Amino acid sequence: MKIVIAPQSFKGALTGKMAAKAIEQGVSSVYPKATTLLMPIADGGDGTLDVLHDNGIIDLFSSTVTGPMNQKTAAKWGVMSDGTTAVIELAQASGLTLIPHQKRNPRTATSKGTGELFRTVLDRGYRKVIFFLGGSATNDAGAGLLHALGVRLLDKNGQELSSGGMHLINLETLDVAKLDPRIKETDIVVATDVSNPLLGPNGATAIYGPQKGASPSVVKELEAALTQFSKIVKRDLQRDIAECPGAGAAGGVGGALLAFTNSRIQSGIDLICDTLHVDDHFRNTNLVITGEGRIDQSTIFNKAPVGIARRAKTFGIPVIALAGSLGSGYRDVYSHGIDAVCCILDRPLSFRESVDQTYELLSTATERALRLFNTNAAP
Repeated sequence: MKIVIAPQSFKGALTGKMAAKAIEQGVSSVYPKATTLLMPIADGGDGTLDVLHDNGIIDLFSSTVTGPMNQKTAAKWGVMSDGTTAVIELAQASGLTLIPHQKRNPRTATSKGTGELFRTVLDRGYRKVIFFLGGSATNDAGAGLLHALGVRLLDKNGQELSSGGMHLINLETLDVAKLDPRIKETDIVVATDVSNPLLGPNGATAIYGPQKGASPSVVKELEAALTQFSKIVKRDLQRDIAECPGAGAAGGVGGALLAFTNSRIQSGIDLICDTLHVDDHFRNTNLVITGEGRIDQSTIFNKAPVGIARRAKTFGIPVIALAGSLGSGYRDVYSHGIDAVCCILDRPLSFRESVDQTYELLSTATERALRLFNTNAAP
């Protein structure tokens, strides 16, 4: 039996590589003679640079930038083996894991650090850039990123807006006179971890705002703010980003890059899968095990487990997904290639306890899932 183990990182608990090893340990308890292929995956969110680096595809560098709560943070970025393409992972500079759980605030979180990383690679002479968007703490429609690149977002009195998505409700004018001119010379790929539009019931705020700490009233507030941003962008730049697939990625950073640069959207999971030649590894495979920290309705918008499952299904391979927790709408993944979902928690635990014990929980959950799979597969 050949089993491909392709999880992404369990945010804040395990890297993709560690998660794969935990799953392999559980596999060996049930199928000690199985051939296992560990293939940690990423979709543009946390751990994307690590996956590429572990496979020898990029070299890593580090720069100090502004974090999502305006704190200084060290952020990694990469250069592809071709030596000409820079790679930016937004989660490194503006990620949710950079903020303690109790301090998350999407009203004020800023994407400024991601813009600073972009400016850094431009300073180093790179004119081909891949942005991996995912795992953000922000819901500012990329306002912070734009500020770092020279764009001024002004209210009705000509004053610059403060950082954070909440202030976009007061946006009246876009001043692009000082937008970094090097951007026009740059080939930009925006690799998104999701395909959501900027606005609406499937948009950046409605789907991902609650994960970042937004209450229902804050979701309503930020939806109105991003609607105002979209309205002014359409008026001043003649670009309608409200319903563009991927514009809602990373709290609307996808939309900002589409509006202010000559960039193109690409699925993050598909770009990673193609780069790693994932399809080649699925040949003669009996089972695929994937997973992530939380599986819910948002997973169907082309996040890693669904992206992996979709490719596995072209080979007729069953897919099991393991999750740290299950949220509303998780059953929707069953119509997107995943055959079974298993929550790794097996007893009441605090959030901190579950994070600390994720490796053990993931291993034992794998064993439970495979014993059921073995029973189902038996003649």
